[in-house]
Amino acid sequence: MIQTDSFTTPLRSQRLIVAIALSLFTAGAIALTPYGWKQSALFLIGGLLGMTLYHASFGFASAYRKLLVDRDVRGMYAQLVMLAIATLLFAPVLANGSVFDQSVRGAISPVGVQGAIGAFLFGIGMQLGGACGCGTLYTLGGGSLPMVITLITFCIGAFWASLTRQLWAGLPATPPIALGTSIGWVGAVVLQLVVFMLLAGVLRWWSNRRQEAPSSEQTKSAQPFSLLRGPWSLVTGAIVLAVLNWLTLILSGQPWRVTWGFALWSAEVASSLGWDSTTSPFWSSEAAQQSLSRGVFADVSSVMNMGIVLGALSAAALAGRLLFKFQLSRLSLVATLIGGLVMGYGAFLAYGCNVSAFFGGIASTSLHGWVWILCALVGTAVGLRLRPLFRY
Repeated sequence: MIQTDSFTTPLRSQRLIVAIALSLFTAGAIALTPYGWKQSALFLIGGLLGMTLYHASFGFASAYRKLLVDRDVRGMYAQLVMLAIATLLFAPVLANGSVFDQSVRGAISPVGVQGAIGAFLFGIGMQLGGACGCGTLYTLGGGSLPMVITLITFCIGAFWASLTRQLWAGLPATPPIALGTSIGWVGAVVLQLVVFMLLAGVLRWWSNRRQEAPSSEQTKSAQPFSLLRGPWSLVTGAIVLAVLNWLTLILSGQPWRVTWGFALWSAEVASSLGWDSTTSPFWSSEAAQQSLSRGVFADVSSVMNMGIVLGALSAAALAGRLLFKFQLSRLSLVATLIGGLVMGYGAFLAYGCNVSAFFGGIASTSLHGWVWILCALVGTAVGLRLRPLFRY
């Protein structure tokens, strides 16, 4: 058994951490000004995303696990609310094609075998790695040290997929399909809202109105609400996440992304170790070369990922619940290593993780987002079958 440690920092230390985090936010925002004021603003939005995810305990991997194991649909209800609000907010911006003289584009990708396989792999990886894309970041910020392993292997997996992407390029796929451009934005929004309501009805049937013991979510809702200290309800988190993704779309020109930042970090590390990026079909492209030459601080997803970790750290310390823990057996270490690698590889194949492909994709009315969640749920079911092998 690997050594297990868990300790909560004293209240005075947590206040110090809040002060340090606020200082880092300020310093980071100032340091990013050479890349433009929007980059600084997106770093702060990343921080707000981290705070929201932490205070609402808004998990994707855990929501899917509870859905399939316990028929607990509360997390899925929250995701439907998030998607509905995001769809309503995204549609006018994407229909116009620009905002404040900046062009915008949705998270719209092809629908094909590659994406389906990637989402399936991601679903498996979520359950073995213990978190999704954004979940890895905010739980790390909240003090879960094993997430360092998940994060590193996620980055490696995404980079590995970028190096082998040409192996999947020949698989059958359709061009990108956005309902907004195919049937019109009003029709697309109405159709998605109807689908969300139908799914809510199916979830209600699935839950079968089971009598359950009070859950952590019910306990949270009974506690006094505090904007800075939390806890927040799942629905509150869903609303805030939708608004923050909308702001990301307006400021950066595209929805919130996570996976690309991980792949770029690995590529930068590999380059520093002597790897020649021009030997890779993917990384030798003009767009990839520009990203490598500009560096991670010029990359929106990288900056926002950093903000998420820092925001979650701040939220945990503000709530007085910053708990540093490292609880990992040898078998769970193996599961974490495999899960991170599979998640990273699958996310890159699927044109994103639960954030870009699922959240951003469906909010952009992209058909690939709907395919993503179906395949990811199948992968989740497989991952849940594998968890007992690692004594989860």
